[in-house]
Amino acid sequence: MITLYLGVSLVAAAVVLFIMQPVVKGIHASLEREDDELTETEARKRVALLALRDVEYDFLAGKLDEEDYRSLKADLTAEALAALEADEAAKAGLGAEAGDAALEAEIAMIRSGLREGVACPDCAYTNVSGSRFCSACGQALGELAAS
Repeated sequence: MITLYLGVSLVAAAVVLFIMQPVVKGIHASLEREDDELTETEARKRVALLALRDVEYDFLAGKLDEEDYRSLKADLTAEALAALEADEAAKAGLGAEAGDAALEAEIAMIRSGLREGVACPDCAYTNVSGSRFCSACGQALGELAAS
């Protein structure tokens, strides 16, 4: 009986320590948005466009018949257009100068990724330096993947 209480106490202590670990180490979640973090509208746009691409691939691979393909394509196209409009509206809300600065920063990031060889040739996602595969689509990244 004592071993049972001892076992339960050890498990409870382990659970409490596991839960308290972030507090003890001083780890906290940032309330600020990082520069490379997608906004909600950007993420929605990316998901809609990737889903549309996947439906296209599935149809070409013979996984979908034409009726299902046309139905899914119509639904996903409408969703992608709504996501694109929402993203454009969100960017327009930033103001012209802030929108231009954000666009210039994105262009600089893509150029940097191309120079470093970490921009995905398939989906143009800029990956972390040293990546072998694209974080967005899984495509092998050129020379880095060969080494």
